[in-house]
Amino acid sequence: MIYEFDGFKPVLHETAFVHPQATVTGNVFIGANVYIGPSAAIRGDWGEIVIEDGCNVQENCTIHMFPGFEVRLCEGAHVGHGAIVHGATLGRNCLIGMNAVLMDEVVIGDECIVGALTFVSAKSIIPRRKVVVGNPHKIVKDVSDEMIAWKTEGTKIYHGLPNDLHYTLRECEPLREPESDRPKQMKSFDIWKNRS
Repeated sequence: MIYEFDGFKPVLHETAFVHPQATVTGNVFIGANVYIGPSAAIRGDWGEIVIEDGCNVQENCTIHMFPGFEVRLCEGAHVGHGAIVHGATLGRNCLIGMNAVLMDEVVIGDECIVGALTFVSAKSIIPRRKVVVGNPHKIVKDVSDEMIAWKTEGTKIYHGLPNDLHYTLRECEPLREPESDRPKQMKSFDIWKNRS
């Protein structure tokens, strides 16, 4: 659902996909080929939220801030299931793990990887290409070329997902028995499986 709030209407690029069960409110800008998953809550009621091209915000994520702050997800940022981004800035092509929490005025550098369940405390600045884990967070090593290549390839499969969803996602009644010619997996799995 897309909601106007206090005179602000979200701005959504035509190639982006916001799931009907996600909620986007107010002063929000969503760029090209962005995927917003079911039950994501993106609340631009007290400040601006900018989600740049090629980002994805997966199921059950929350993006919000204290009054007067901006949240920015730079190009290609990947926010895993259940993560909370509260008043933070995410650098280009970074990965935020499932159920991680990023607090106010956090800056995550380009190409960083933040592990699942990590808590990044307010005003923390994480330099470019670092691996961050734990509660409280700790920088444990540099992101290798192999790690960032893996992350970049994983995010690429999300770049085509908005288009596929625009054309094929339909509410339906379930089948009572499987179709005899039903494939074992989706086309996107073949893309992932056959990556080079």
